[in-house]
Amino acid sequence: MTYSETETGFLTETRVFYDAIAEDYAVLFQEELKGRPLERAILDVFADLVEGEGPVADLGCGPGRTTARLAALGLDIYGLDLSESMLAIARRENPGLRFEQGSMLDLDLPDGSLAGALSWYSSIHTPVDRLPALFAEFHRVLAPGGPLLVAFQAGDKHRHHDRPFGHDVSLTFQRRQPDVMAGLLTDAGFALHSRTVREADESLGETSPQAFLIARKPAATTTP
Repeated sequence: MTYSETETGFLTETRVFYDAIAEDYAVLFQEELKGRPLERAILDVFADLVEGEGPVADLGCGPGRTTARLAALGLDIYGLDLSESMLAIARRENPGLRFEQGSMLDLDLPDGSLAGALSWYSSIHTPVDRLPALFAEFHRVLAPGGPLLVAFQAGDKHRHHDRPFGHDVSLTFQRRQPDVMAGLLTDAGFALHSRTVREADESLGETSPQAFLIARKPAATTTP
């Protein structure tokens, strides 16, 4: 079954939005990690937590910049995204990496098949009532002990983008409280590893704090 056969309204809205703005977005965030040393450090920590040589998935990878960063750190990583236009950029800029189209709510992966996964600002368009299902799907595909990194804007007030770059599309970027997200991850069966929040950096055009949660699927236990 392909993701399009189960696609719901918010997924369609998200895909259409990013298909429209992909090239402009990629130019605007050409060097998105350059002025963000904390983000680079968190990605380094995540890479260190991945054990073994299993595959890692960048879920909601956009133009693939985070995927490429983690590949450079030695991870066997591939990217997945709803937007074919974003994926076209990712493939163009990173011809040696694999990028697939799909929904992170319905991953075509066996149980326990990933050594690690990240959702780098990609859960921000998932309605809050679908987050438990999203995190349950992440938990399903991770191997025992596998880390999950979730990045998002922190806060209560959502931000609506209407006609960005002059394109006739709109989308709401949903901000979350770190405590709420941590609770949802715990409810999904994860053990929280770290919680990092930094204040908004106005020089980067930010209007809200940035949050980064690392959680792990508990390691398998053996019975005597």
